[in-house]
Amino acid sequence: MTITSTSRRSVLRGASAAAMGSLMLPLSAQAAARFTISDTDFMLDGQRMQIRCGEMHFARVPREYWQHRLKAIKAMGLNTVCAYLFWNYHEWREGRYDWAGQRDAAEFCKLAQQEGLWVILRPGPYACAEWEMGGLPWWLLKKPGDAFLRTRDANFVQPARRYMKEVGRVLGPQQITHGGPILMVQVENEYGFFGEDLAYMREMKSMLQDAGFDVPLFQCNPTNAVVKSHIDGLFNVVNFGSDPAAGFKMLDQVQKGPRMCGEYYSGWFDTWGAPHRRGSADGAVADIQAMLKANGSFSLYMAHGGTSFGLWGGCDRPFRPDTSSYDYDAPISEAGWTGEKFQAYRDGIKPFLPAGETLPPPPPKNPVIAIKPFALKQSSTVASALPAKGLRVASPQPIEQYDISRGLVSYRVTLPAGPAGTLEAAKVRDLAWVSIDGKQVGTMDTRHRRFSIDLPARSKPATLEILLYTIARVNFGVEIHDRKGLHGPVTLNGQPLENWDIRAIDFDADAALPPLTWKTGRAQGAAFWRGSFDVTQVGDTFLDMSGWGQGIVWVNGRCLGRYWSIGPTQTMYLPGPWIKRGQNEVVVLDLTGPRSARIAGLTAPILDQLHPELDLARPPSKVKPALDGVKPVHEGEFARGAAVQDVTFAQPARGRQFCLESLDAWDGKQYAAVAELSLLGVDGKPLNQSSWTIAYASSEEATKEDGGALNAINGQATDHWHTAYSGKAATAPGSQHPHRLIIDLGAEATVAGLRYTPRQGPEGVTGRIRHYRAYVGSLTTTT
Repeated sequence: MTITSTSRRSVLRGASAAAMGSLMLPLSAQAAARFTISDTDFMLDGQRMQIRCGEMHFARVPREYWQHRLKAIKAMGLNTVCAYLFWNYHEWREGRYDWAGQRDAAEFCKLAQQEGLWVILRPGPYACAEWEMGGLPWWLLKKPGDAFLRTRDANFVQPARRYMKEVGRVLGPQQITHGGPILMVQVENEYGFFGEDLAYMREMKSMLQDAGFDVPLFQCNPTNAVVKSHIDGLFNVVNFGSDPAAGFKMLDQVQKGPRMCGEYYSGWFDTWGAPHRRGSADGAVADIQAMLKANGSFSLYMAHGGTSFGLWGGCDRPFRPDTSSYDYDAPISEAGWTGEKFQAYRDGIKPFLPAGETLPPPPPKNPVIAIKPFALKQSSTVASALPAKGLRVASPQPIEQYDISRGLVSYRVTLPAGPAGTLEAAKVRDLAWVSIDGKQVGTMDTRHRRFSIDLPARSKPATLEILLYTIARVNFGVEIHDRKGLHGPVTLNGQPLENWDIRAIDFDADAALPPLTWKTGRAQGAAFWRGSFDVTQVGDTFLDMSGWGQGIVWVNGRCLGRYWSIGPTQTMYLPGPWIKRGQNEVVVLDLTGPRSARIAGLTAPILDQLHPELDLARPPSKVKPALDGVKPVHEGEFARGAAVQDVTFAQPARGRQFCLESLDAWDGKQYAAVAELSLLGVDGKPLNQSSWTIAYASSEEATKEDGGALNAINGQATDHWHTAYSGKAATAPGSQHPHRLIIDLGAEATVAGLRYTPRQGPEGVTGRIRHYRAYVGSLTTTT
């Protein structure tokens, strides 16, 4: 049943012509019927087409290098490039659209076409992509409520519709139906991970149609969400990082048409404080070949990751900020290098090229230079850079209410004389340094939900300052309602503190520097630093920031992104086109103070070097399990394999904490692992996880891989919690069964069951739990 500009036959088995109207391509030009979808194939000019696609985000690649990266994608054996649009990148301030320079999406499409590549467009409005707030603009959060984003609420739909109309104006002419390279356009993004309102998806689809998109529209979802997210009239593709057969089987349940993996994961993204992620080239090539043999199509996520320049990097749930490097262990590296992984993909794809198609050679590596170490000898304190006049408020509200987008915010209030006590805020997003009369007394850290600190006694009134740094808004799950700043009430020994002075350095869309007054010498505490380097030749380099603390880097006024000495990334990619012959100015914001105020330019990145000892001080955990005498609400045996499993308890149980206790594993080894753990309410649906934290984990692998317990509740089945298997931790107490993972739900809840996603991968991977117990109640104690 071919979908063309003149055909009204359905791509879905049994669907009516009326239901399928959205997949028809109206005759807008002679080229309208060039790309069609049949029962079995994508068709281009009447010939069968397998889409061999790779993802690349033009916002993460210097415009001067777009063509270089597109040439590399073509040389790897791909015929299509997939491109996200990030709504907030083009409309950072409501009603002000920007499509110029680095944001020129139409030019990117034209260059792709010039290089012989088709384009699949993913315009949102929600993207995810480890990008600030998943691409949604921060100003949406000026509206009240914590459940209106990605719903049919007018506060979301109306601005999204305006934006989509603008996208259609800019990129509608780039569709194949108008002579351009865009073959298909995605509706929303992985909505099945988020919600179940199919009417919402129909609303999103209508936005694109009303905006003038007349090529086939499609949706993507992970394997386990394809069926529940399906709507008539929208083509489906499936996202996975392994087991193509299972993914394609799910597609067959909802449609009769060509099978495509919309995101095949070539690697994974990095978060601050966790080991660098890698993906197997051998496994990926085997899966790609399996898809091609099965007449399937695919898109590599990522073919080339690039860099989250500026302050555009996102944050994994519940709060794990992403590194500025978006190398992704992709076959084309962060700096566009093509190495062994690229060659493995290229060699694996070659046998499946259509007759007569040959691959061009990869483009040459761009020049790389070293820069001798140079000192930053001038500094300007953050305190001196704050605006002279601030806001006066009774109790702090999220910064969006004050029209502050992101940056540094100083909160000051007068403390009365009095005894030692506890300072506590309702919420702190994201990190904060607390001082009294200029002397630091502690930190607050949303990663660990540490919103309180102990204050010393005061013999006279004193000035309390809380200097807050917004890192990134969460880009995934219900936590995208991520309002920043110090949230009141703020109390001292339970009594509200009022009459606050608030001053902010708003970095805005492109991390604009505030006016700075420079002094020679070393500043104390949070400060900007300035220095320069000279070069006679330009080329890519990697700034070594390992001697610094935490902050942001600018070169010649252009923001490279965030750095953090805890790793795993210790360098910042500086593209050659952003360097000039002669003198180049470098400005560094360091919030904790550098150990060495020097920088060098390296010829290779450092992507996998952890230094947890350099993190903000964190009091040692005194939380221990308290399960003695507690009766499990359920005990049983999980099925062997990687399939998601739902378990219903004989009786619902109510409590604030949940414990999954692994008694043994299917492979008989000492390890336990969980890809995802959800809890089910009495209605059988997953409970809201936005307030969850890990209260206790008996063991975590933190050296060979990121096996942290937070992976079990971050909504990503691709990663996992894994008990320790390397170093001293592998033999420490808690390294043997039983293993316990205790979740604090944030408030009491009624739990009627659980949904367990085992560690993904082939049969034989370690950690798949066999026998287990589940507990609900107050399950920890503080010693």
